[in-house]
Amino acid sequence: MSMPSKDIKTVGYVMRRTNYGEADRILDIITPLGKIAAIARGARREKSKLAGGIEMFTLTDYCFHKGQGELAIVTSAKMKNHFSNIMKSYDRIELGGAILKKVAKIAEGSDNEEYFNIVHQALMGLNDGVDVSLVETYVLVNLASAMGEELNLQRDSNGEKLAPQRKYDWDEYNDCFSERDGGVFSENDIKLLRMIASTDLAVVTRVKNINESLGKVWELVRAVVHI
Repeated sequence: MSMPSKDIKTVGYVMRRTNYGEADRILDIITPLGKIAAIARGARREKSKLAGGIEMFTLTDYCFHKGQGELAIVTSAKMKNHFSNIMKSYDRIELGGAILKKVAKIAEGSDNEEYFNIVHQALMGLNDGVDVSLVETYVLVNLASAMGEELNLQRDSNGEKLAPQRKYDWDEYNDCFSERDGGVFSENDIKLLRMIASTDLAVVTRVKNINESLGKVWELVRAVVHI
């Protein structure tokens, strides 16, 4: 049996835009309902009511009509918040674009709301001037968790609980920390990783002396999380 047509209302971010025909755009949009592939008819025309709502780095209220085809039809796109500060920095544009590209690939066929939440917090952080290395660390750690591949931040290579006042290195073979005299990672580094994995990015930014751990944590996550 064919599925009935339906209308969908949700918020979302455009992750990818492709020009189609004379004036249309095909969009990949991340929403709390998952990734939606849609067509915005006439969006490239000068007076289109859809144009402002389908800009990159923009949180938008969408209405879609989902019929029998693969693409939903964008019937309304009203901008809620455009993160214009991202556009003032090449590094922030580059990281924001890379995040959207990763999520567009990972979220294919998924209805996991967490992908939207990660994008939402990352773009807000980039717009608010949060250190780009912290934003990238947050995204990688939480994308891995959403995919069921979260970092082991509880036990070491011997199965023992990670303990305060001890030093650790990362054991690449076992994908966990391993206790070492003079190890690189301290209790505070591990605490920061745990907070990144369990707390909103805006809360993480309030950690005191975060820069003492951030560089090490960022380098570790980039090395061990492969997305």
